[in-house]
Amino acid sequence: MLRRHLLTLAALACGASAVHAQGDAAAPAASAYPAKPVRLIVPFPPGGGTDILARLVAAKLSETKPWTVVADNKPGAGGTIGIGEAVKGAPTGYDLVMGQKDNLVIGPWLYKNLPWNPTRDLTAVAHVAYTPVIIATSASSKFKTLADVVSAAKAQPGTVTYGSPGNGTSIHLAGDLFEKAAGIKLSHIPYKGSSPALMDALAGNVDLLVSSLPSAMGQIKSGKLRPLAVTSAVRSSSLPDVATVAESGYPGFDVSTWYGVLAPAGTPAPVVKTLNAEINRLLATPEVKAAIQAQGAEPQAMTSEQFAALLKKEYGEWKGIVEASGARIE
Repeated sequence: MLRRHLLTLAALACGASAVHAQGDAAAPAASAYPAKPVRLIVPFPPGGGTDILARLVAAKLSETKPWTVVADNKPGAGGTIGIGEAVKGAPTGYDLVMGQKDNLVIGPWLYKNLPWNPTRDLTAVAHVAYTPVIIATSASSKFKTLADVVSAAKAQPGTVTYGSPGNGTSIHLAGDLFEKAAGIKLSHIPYKGSSPALMDALAGNVDLLVSSLPSAMGQIKSGKLRPLAVTSAVRSSSLPDVATVAESGYPGFDVSTWYGVLAPAGTPAPVVKTLNAEINRLLATPEVKAAIQAQGAEPQAMTSEQFAALLKKEYGEWKGIVEASGARIE
């Protein structure tokens, strides 16, 4: 009996030693992250708001830490192709994606039979920024104010055109919601990303541009694009002289978009914690704050849990908005 008891204690001691050894082996592996280059997938073409913020994060992480973070554009299907590629990546922290409202909480209700679910197949890592949508026009346009647009649209329904980064994006739906609020009919021209929509607006091929502010800020600053209104509840700190849609006669109007870094589901918690801490550290620096605000966005740090809660909440909320718009892509 005593011998059996001693053998049991010996076995337990060996097991405890093995667990302790495994823990010791795992700790250096977690602390060594990243041990190789990290890919940050950008699900939109170069030059748009998502691309600008992704490249800023990648560059600053590479500058301030001994990391190599490479932005990799994988555009298509309203950003859902890039998200899909991230979902298929190994859950090791070396395949990340800069997602945003359009492809994470709107795309799944817009595109039929997407093979992934954002709340099931992705891990929220770090929220980066939010931004209002801007309604703008070429500096040479006849439209000087939002009221001018409404008057023209009421006089000749469907003749005023606006370009957006794509059918069913939050930006397109902001335009759709504005039409409903103002009681007007505009003609929506969807593009494959923000940059081509911007170029056509500058050329006068569409009357209006509805865009994320980061995508349009450079041309607004240059004087080539005239901002008419922002869609957020309050004015943008980057464009304090530009009225909101709500201030322009449509109380309660509030549409904005957001951006954040995500990883494949199952990415180890220590890796997520490391990434969250480093991105939040960047967002707190005056240099990065200023760079984000210069693009028309507002930096906003969150814990990974807070970002996950935001994703889950808006994923549920936007189902009804997409259905009411009638937007659908087969």
